[in-house]
Amino acid sequence: MKTRIETDFLGSKELPADVLWGIHTARAMENFQIPGQSVNPRLLTAYVQVKKACALANKELGFLSAEKAEAIITTCDQFHLSSFIPHLSSLQGGAGTSTNMMVNEVIGNLAGAHPIEEVNLHQSTNDTYPTALKIAAIVGVRELSEAFAALQGTFQTLEKTWAHLPILGKTELMDAVPLTLGTQFSSFAEAFARDRWRTFKCEERLRTVNLGGTAIGTGITAPRSYIFLVTEKLREVTGLGLCPAENRVEATANTDCFVEVSGILNAAAVNLIKVSDDLRRLAMLGEIRLPAVQAGSSIMPGKVNPVILESVMQIGIKVKANSNIVADCSARGSLQICEFMPLLADALLESIGLLIAAAQMLAKHAAGIDADQGKCLERLYASPEIITAFVPLLGYDRCSELFKQFEQHGKGNIRGFLEKELGKETVEKTLSPQNLISLGHK
Repeated sequence: MKTRIETDFLGSKELPADVLWGIHTARAMENFQIPGQSVNPRLLTAYVQVKKACALANKELGFLSAEKAEAIITTCDQFHLSSFIPHLSSLQGGAGTSTNMMVNEVIGNLAGAHPIEEVNLHQSTNDTYPTALKIAAIVGVRELSEAFAALQGTFQTLEKTWAHLPILGKTELMDAVPLTLGTQFSSFAEAFARDRWRTFKCEERLRTVNLGGTAIGTGITAPRSYIFLVTEKLREVTGLGLCPAENRVEATANTDCFVEVSGILNAAAVNLIKVSDDLRRLAMLGEIRLPAVQAGSSIMPGKVNPVILESVMQIGIKVKANSNIVADCSARGSLQICEFMPLLADALLESIGLLIAAAQMLAKHAAGIDADQGKCLERLYASPEIITAFVPLLGYDRCSELFKQFEQHGKGNIRGFLEKELGKETVEKTLSPQNLISLGHK
């Protein structure tokens, strides 16, 4: 195998001649031999955009020759770094320096440019890494908002489909007052509508970047002209409404904006878990039928399990755990830097990707849900709790008497009992879907 020698201030190192990364990446790969996830592809894609914007600014201001700048810019446009990147653990030390250097070295080798002197010119890990993370997160939450919009639409369709099918409500896992299945699904749709709006709006928390602040936000080693220009170039490259931080020292030191966004992802995870679990219960009661997507048992023939819902719930649990990771990493930053940005980035971007997948899975699955109208009515009219609907007409005491009479002498169908006691027309009007879901009584 042909090799080449590269050096840094620690010494020299022999590398395979044909790899595009360099000595800094090689040392990181040796230092962080950790199985599991590599650096998130979304972060790498955003990092390339940052490098392109920096090259454009340095070219315009004459700090890079047109030839070198164009080589870097062309490389950023034409190559997907994921094709050339080795496995580098996302749990790396150094606040992301290894990731930054890996990107510098691969772009530098492809473009024939020096990774530090030219690709990383007027930059630091501490301003490029959080900037790249914000870009990746913005793109991600936009996609997530679209996924929740589709999910909301699916449940709104089901809401309309079953608007007139009465079912028995449940509180504390016990029979409660009636409503319609459509109303039940409207509550699911409304929860996802909030997730759609929150994920759409949280982009605002990510638009302020510290690019140009270099090591600690003071812009040391970077020309003033570059500092004022580079975010403009980044807006052009990404098409995003980014703006420079007024206080780059603060923006470099503090990462609570990611905690806020993660909190919104956490809320979305909570809703996905809650709705999926509710759908499991409705299916267990026989009121809805879930699409059969795979055999449910290796021993019980014909068994079908709610596997999609269980998968979505597990994603939600994972996202909730990631939210704690993001908060802990942010809290442990010290003075002018957050040393734990790599883990923070990994957890945040993983959560975004997982939630997109969960929303898409659930939307596809929910579209195939069917209602068992016979079972819904059977359960509804087997429960004496529907007597509650007659309280405005008869009063609490009279309804309590009817409840006791049914319990003592009823034959299992409360509607038939009530029709005998109160008349068919009164019962039909009181238990109509319109009356059950109207806000208050007349």
